[in-house]
Amino acid sequence: MKARLAIAVTLFLMMAAVYVGGQQAPQPAELDLITVQDDLFVIQNEFVPGNVTALVTDEGVVLVDDKFEVDYENILEMLSTVTDQPVRYVINTHHHGDHTGGNAVAQQMGVQVIASEQARRYMASGNLPGAPTITYQDRAFVHLGGKTVELHYFGRAHTSGDTFVYFPEHRVLATGDAFTQGRATPQLIDYQGGGSAREWPATLDAALRLDFDTVIPGHGNVTDKVEMRAFRDSTEQVVTRVSQMLSEQRTADEIGEVLQSELQGAQMVFPGLLDGLLVELRGGL
Repeated sequence: MKARLAIAVTLFLMMAAVYVGGQQAPQPAELDLITVQDDLFVIQNEFVPGNVTALVTDEGVVLVDDKFEVDYENILEMLSTVTDQPVRYVINTHHHGDHTGGNAVAQQMGVQVIASEQARRYMASGNLPGAPTITYQDRAFVHLGGKTVELHYFGRAHTSGDTFVYFPEHRVLATGDAFTQGRATPQLIDYQGGGSAREWPATLDAALRLDFDTVIPGHGNVTDKVEMRAFRDSTEQVVTRVSQMLSEQRTADEIGEVLQSELQGAQMVFPGLLDGLLVELRGGL
């Protein structure tokens, strides 16, 4: 229980400076190409930026996210080792720059960029480059080379525009930052981007109803549905724990101290994230 709670509190309270939406990395990440299935790959790095999923067809490639702009050339180089087909579509799971930074370069190459309408609004309002030209509200499909990719919007989680990308023939789900796995990643409730701690578990519940086995998280290693469900439970545990302390009229400092204690003394950074969580659970946001 403490381990799961620690992961969830990290989710709410930690971020890396490079993570801020739209900010670029100083140099390309060192990338690895991981085979999920014969035609489905993950382009991954140790920490940030986020994972890229690539579906290869005989009519082109569908990417899920495209890291920072500085990484896009290396993404194409990685793809060239498994296919000579061009990228046809990029699906953004949300608007943050470590998942959308390559959009503008991709669009210059004729790639169509797709995202939820909510994600596009944040990119447009923030003047982020490469805003999607195709958006959807609840569900959409990409059909390419005899293969189908489903896009699902289930509600607020990490942001208010999170897309889950489902590969039904492969029984694989790419979650973006609505689910992350492994070492402490630069995750948070992005309240400026419409995220919600309270609604996050229900959003994951909806995604978990899809028929899949393998999960490609926004950050971290490829994993499975069991781990995603455990992550969902941990987010609810934090909301329940903090709500309980609020009902006891604990102060923000006291709540922070209790969470630190339950994290066995781990240092928390960016306490403003806790402030946002408290505002939401008091009825705001």
